[in-house]
Amino acid sequence: MSVEIRRVALDHPDARALIARVQEFYAERYGGADDDPMDPAEFAAPAGAFYVGYLDGAPVVTGAWRRIDVPRLGATSTAEIKRMYVADEARGRGLARRMLAHLEDATRAAGFEALLLSTGLRQPEAIALYLSAGYLAVEGFGHYAGQELNRCYGKLLA
Repeated sequence: MSVEIRRVALDHPDARALIARVQEFYAERYGGADDDPMDPAEFAAPAGAFYVGYLDGAPVVTGAWRRIDVPRLGATSTAEIKRMYVADEARGRGLARRMLAHLEDATRAAGFEALLLSTGLRQPEAIALYLSAGYLAVEGFGHYAGQELNRCYGKLLA
């Protein structure tokens, strides 16, 4: 299995295609797309980054981060994970874990103290991944803070 993770712009065709697929996934699980606003500038250096992972040349996994500086876990310099997604045909191969490790390495290298994320109760696979990777429940933040299905997690990067 050959996986290559490339940094791309949010509007790159492969990124757009996989974002459309994750929005369909959200609609299936939650009854609608994710309406958290995402400004492309938030995912451009140095404020953030968007990545697509290619399995044998085919785009199958995404992950991104953006600066948010929401204090959690005793850290003030924080980034947020966005758009973690693995295409159906590539699931079960450890690609989400590889992308998560890549995002952790990238944000650590960018000087952040902690990485935060928001997910939902209807994504138990994602929650299991984050918990197994050392993420801890944190106080809600962001667009969905306080909503019944929302759960937030964080991890110190030091």
